[in-house]
Amino acid sequence: MRVLHIDPFAGISGDMSVSCLRDLGVPESVFQDALGALPITLPLCRFERGERNGISGWRFRVQGHDGSEGVAAKHHHHPHSHEHGHGGHHHAHGHADHADHSHGRNHAEIRELIEKSSLDPEVKRRALSVFQRIAVAEGKIHGVPAETVGFHEVGAEDSIADIICACAGLVALKVERITCGPLIEGSGHIHCAHGTFPLPAPATLALLQGIPFRQVEEPWEHITPTGAAIIAEFATSFGPMPELSVSAIGYGLGSRNTPNRPNALRMILGNVVEAVIGVTDEIFEIRCNLDDLTAEHAASALDALLSAGALDATLTPTLMKKGRPGWTLEILCHEAKADDLSELMLRQTSAFGVRRHRMERIKLERHSREVTTPYGKITVKVGTLRGEVLQESPEFSSCAEAAVRHNVPTRIVHAAVLAALAASTH
Repeated sequence: MRVLHIDPFAGISGDMSVSCLRDLGVPESVFQDALGALPITLPLCRFERGERNGISGWRFRVQGHDGSEGVAAKHHHHPHSHEHGHGGHHHAHGHADHADHSHGRNHAEIRELIEKSSLDPEVKRRALSVFQRIAVAEGKIHGVPAETVGFHEVGAEDSIADIICACAGLVALKVERITCGPLIEGSGHIHCAHGTFPLPAPATLALLQGIPFRQVEEPWEHITPTGAAIIAEFATSFGPMPELSVSAIGYGLGSRNTPNRPNALRMILGNVVEAVIGVTDEIFEIRCNLDDLTAEHAASALDALLSAGALDATLTPTLMKKGRPGWTLEILCHEAKADDLSELMLRQTSAFGVRRHRMERIKLERHSREVTTPYGKITVKVGTLRGEVLQESPEFSSCAEAAVRHNVPTRIVHAAVLAALAASTH
């Protein structure tokens, strides 16, 4: 499995994400083509090499609206800078809450711009989703519908460039999974026209809901709203880097030199190391406890979940509080089915909630074959480990069908299959 791990040890912003992807090897043409697909002319964008505290990497530079080329200055009428600077107690990245209303677009305008573009369909879908996340966050803060939110800072052309290029670069990597390391945020304040706000900035905090992060004693912003929206959209898990065989490392640089840590973002590209004891994949475990459902109804829910795509399902008798007998209903499924099956479990049972856990599964490689018996050919499930057969089991449904055809008990057919398997090993 090809995996990208984002390591935001000094925070994350949109321009740093783009720079990091360029350093990973994404061709510059990918970003320029994406910008050229938009039905507007954006400011000049270019990459240049630099270093922060001895770390070498790329910078994504956008001709600033304030006249300073190469600075991604998201605020053009306020004293605080948008740059990923970490250089003082001011808001280092800028924030849509507090920017001037005269230099940005609203959500509907940006959505129309992207929909009318000739962007790759997947890049278009991701970019629309990133802006939707920001609109929902801003809408909650301002108490207005997401569709009418004005993107003052994030709606500026250089921020649009950051998001479009980040989506294009991440899609171009063609990874199967994106993970994100531990996130940190400063503990200072931002100063703007509306007053003083503690970090994280309001939009950043809203976008980070459900994502673990911690604050450090550094009085500047580490995570911008754009950076938060990108990881919320693309990262599927948060924590230490999975076990990888590393193939590429990229560094994206912020605009200022900062104490304590290099002002840089790191991304690591690699392949998951296959477990030596079998094949691995990621699954969800979904479970609930039931103490007011009959056995028949619980069994019916189990059947419905299996029919809807659960990999496995169990119903276990248990003793609940106050000595009440009950059931634990538990299923395993792939991530793509987790939401649908969670809802189905709530609909099919009397549960008021379900518990979900992401976990790794180690399994044998599986295939099937047929063996010849006096009752015809019967299907057998085979489990192998690096080519060695460890398990062979008669397929019950195949045994049952043969038993009906020959008017014998299923156990007789099952025994005949086991005998055939034993004979084939001698």
